[in-house]
Amino acid sequence: MVADKGEDAATENLSAVLVVGTSQITRVVVSKIVERCGLRPVAESPETAGRVLSALKPGTVILDGGADNCDCDHLFDSLSVQRRISGRNVPRVILLSIRTVGSDDLRHASVIDAVVAKPITPETLQPVVSRLVEAVRA
Repeated sequence: MVADKGEDAATENLSAVLVVGTSQITRVVVSKIVERCGLRPVAESPETAGRVLSALKPGTVILDGGADNCDCDHLFDSLSVQRRISGRNVPRVILLSIRTVGSDDLRHASVIDAVVAKPITPETLQPVVSRLVEAVRA
């Protein structure tokens, strides 16, 4: 079992960021911000993100929660499993939300590392992405 953890950890792609959302505009905006952090974004819709998450094993995942913070709920089981296997809570998960929420308000709070309120700007998102990536690499 320990060997499996090592193999999985070795395949984590810490420079890759999976950006998931129903809005193509939001995916593009967030991807540009991720690029400014020196990382490689991969943008997907919620419907296709599960396959990409398993294959890519990104170091960070940014989820657009949509109007009710539920647009990406089906991904949380896979995210939880990947975090457990990594032994380092990787991938780190950022939720983009239209409202300010506390951890008590989120169904999947144990998997979410940060919440960033919309509208998304480089000044709000970039420091959060950088901080989470640095924490994983440390």
